[in-house]
Amino acid sequence: MIKYIEATETITEKKSVGIVCDVCKKEYSLVDKSNDDIVETQEFHHVRFTGGYGSIFGDESRIECDICQHCLKKLIGEYCRENENDN
Repeated sequence: MIKYIEATETITEKKSVGIVCDVCKKEYSLVDKSNDDIVETQEFHHVRFTGGYGSIFGDESRIECDICQHCLKKLIGEYCRENENDN
């Protein structure tokens, strides 16, 4: 037979409330649904990778960057191609 007791536990968790562009430093809200921030946050780009052997970022360095769509276009816009078909 398994015996049980009643126990109450408190759990602390992190909840996202906003995101800040690492380039322009503008903050966008994830909770205020009355403005256009929710659309902007959906277009954020998140770069996450680990530097490999001989990487200019450093061996096994964890690199992270969050960039809004406006800054990303300014940074790489002239190098981008728009493809209508993937064929």
